[in-house]
Amino acid sequence: MNTKLMEWVLRIAVAGEFIGHGVFALQGKAQWVGWFSKFGISDVGLATQLLFIVGLMDLTVALFVLVKPMRFVLLWAVLWGFWTALLRPIVGEPIWDFVERWANWGAPLALLLLSGWPQNFKEWFK
Repeated sequence: MNTKLMEWVLRIAVAGEFIGHGVFALQGKAQWVGWFSKFGISDVGLATQLLFIVGLMDLTVALFVLVKPMRFVLLWAVLWGFWTALLRPIVGEPIWDFVERWANWGAPLALLLLSGWPQNFKEWFK
């Protein structure tokens, strides 16, 4: 199979995930706002503002992945995707909510590996 085609399938998949989550965050999804209290942030206004910033970051990741998927952005997508999947059982949802979201970090990891693991610091920005 054509490597460029595989790359574009992954880029679109990762961008879609981050656009979807980003829009939910910008809208201040109530369930997600409530999760902040699990980490000591019980002020709903502050939690909503922080979630809005997260939404902007997610949309930025999606844009980078579509336009120029730099490796450090892909690494961030892997780590953030893993954390947000793991967050589900931490806040009391079933472990299967974590399992269901493995693609949220697996797809950006596959894209990162397809682009080649960086051999030095400078390559993280290519």
